[in-house]
Amino acid sequence: MEPLFTVGEPIQDAKAPAGPLQDQWETRRFGAKLINPANRRKLSVIIVGTGLAGSSAAATLGEAGYHVKSFCYQDSPRRAHSIAAQGGINAAKNYRNDGDSIRRLFYDTVKGGDYRSRESNVYRLAEVSSAIIDQCVAQGVPFARDYGGLLDTRSFGGVQVSRTFYARGQTGQQLLLGAYQALERQVSAGTVEVHTRHEMLELIVIDGLARGVVVRDLVDGTLETHLADAVVLATGGYGNVYHLSTNAMGCNTSATWRAHRKGALFANPCFTQIHPTCIPVSGEHQSKLTLMSESLRNDGRIWVPVQAGDTRAPGDIPKDERDYYLERQYPAFGNLVPRDVASRAAKNQCDAGRGVGPGGRGVYLDLADAITRLGRDAIEEKYGNLLDMYQKITDEDPYRSPMRIYPAVHYTMGGLWVDYDLESTIPGLFVIGEANYSDHGANRLGASALMQGLADGYFILPNTINDYLAKNPVGTADSSHPEAVKALETVRERLNRFLSIAGNRTVDSFHKELGAIVWEYCGMERNAEGLEHAVGLIRALKAEFWLDVKVTGMNEELNQTLERAGRVADFFELAELMCIDALHRGESCGSHFRTESQTGDGEALRNDDAFAYVAAWEFTGEGSPPRLRKENLEYHNVELAQRSYK
Repeated sequence: MEPLFTVGEPIQDAKAPAGPLQDQWETRRFGAKLINPANRRKLSVIIVGTGLAGSSAAATLGEAGYHVKSFCYQDSPRRAHSIAAQGGINAAKNYRNDGDSIRRLFYDTVKGGDYRSRESNVYRLAEVSSAIIDQCVAQGVPFARDYGGLLDTRSFGGVQVSRTFYARGQTGQQLLLGAYQALERQVSAGTVEVHTRHEMLELIVIDGLARGVVVRDLVDGTLETHLADAVVLATGGYGNVYHLSTNAMGCNTSATWRAHRKGALFANPCFTQIHPTCIPVSGEHQSKLTLMSESLRNDGRIWVPVQAGDTRAPGDIPKDERDYYLERQYPAFGNLVPRDVASRAAKNQCDAGRGVGPGGRGVYLDLADAITRLGRDAIEEKYGNLLDMYQKITDEDPYRSPMRIYPAVHYTMGGLWVDYDLESTIPGLFVIGEANYSDHGANRLGASALMQGLADGYFILPNTINDYLAKNPVGTADSSHPEAVKALETVRERLNRFLSIAGNRTVDSFHKELGAIVWEYCGMERNAEGLEHAVGLIRALKAEFWLDVKVTGMNEELNQTLERAGRVADFFELAELMCIDALHRGESCGSHFRTESQTGDGEALRNDDAFAYVAAWEFTGEGSPPRLRKENLEYHNVELAQRSYK
């Protein structure tokens, strides 16, 4: 068998300043070149994506005076998937006086990511976290407040302090509305153009610099070329490669994958988070899964029957015949262990025959004790909209009976490789939010996604992109430039190829089969034999896709089948790289659990001597094996140790 990959030269971040962690961000900001307001008005930036990262970046850069073009495939920036985040946003404000600090948030994040993230980026994230809350309060985000009127907080998995600010069970929606208002203010001011219902299909690189994008108008099929002085991708994660995930059905990898094929390294694609608190699959008809917020683990106790195969109603099972297995296995953290730990523990219980519900694929999340202790009104005030959603979907009353939950694909820690400035390996291409890999290592702590998205958009990118723009006067270029014409023609040929196949299988049937392969062999558990088998299955299915997919209609019209075909084609290539990445990483860490590498009691066993690096993959051409570029991770402020939440 020919090699699945080759190894190239190492890569390193050259932008993080030397010196103590606590001084690096201020040093970098002071050392970055500035652009005066009059000159900013002459510069343009393209931002793809309007979630928390994209909207906050567009609003901030627009307010700074740059001309911003913002693109999203939704019919409104408010429909970005950030709106689905529920539980909260972390910040090291220590309002509870419970020992929190910037350093503790930094430590919890590095430890929670199983020591596979870059110290400099994580410390900066913790450092700017408090400013995010101040910004959002000033925008009118209705955070929950305690009896005295101060902002309230709650706990999330992987920590022992209460640092998560929240707006009932709709935090993402409220934060996005705040960013959207800031964005629309700049639209009104004339500094930002918003192009809705437009999907990025290609990156334009001129003289080695990212200069623009090719987009398709999803209403009439028109292809458009847009150029600027820099490009920012804020396009989210790639969890929908699994078909069934908690992501909105439109979420995809195409923008980042097109950039990857143009030279942007893709880092740690196998690091995919499985969320422990989702409504179990109910049948073959489903096209997505529903997330129940991790915040429920603050007051909910997770358990299964002690006796395997116990089919009694939960209310008929006495407490001494229940196994509150997280509290038993991890007494220090209990139900608030990190997501990867809680997910594997639930899977182990179900595999042992103690699962509940149809097919035994569920565990109970029980609020009964909290309702007895605090009263129903208090629980309804904190989680009411979440519990209403659960009841509508399952027709079960969570106030009277425990909820049934099971792990599901949720968030991707992998993404395009970026340096300290959030710049990819293509100069002028910046990547923010979930689309980059930079902050979470092998596992993201709950309530840190919203924190990263807004930190990147409001505070980090606006202080680093100006340095690039000041140092790289790119000159004028328009749609007649040879590279722009070539990119446009590449997109047109690809779309015509989809339409010309005239096969017999639907796009969705291929996506569903691909997702089942990736879930089976590169899901909660992986092993070498399964991953090698998965690569063969993916390649065979990909070949069949290009021979037998059926894409109806035409290009120059509303054609959602054509949209999905392009996204699934990119998922095939990404899925193969995910499995190769998981195969090469012969250790367990965070969300990446190799059955060959575990402790005696079944916990993830890292191999720091061999794998303490970021795996950054280089595209080497159609049909050629990817090239592995390693960024070695060095830890000077935290001690490498096997994680323990016991």
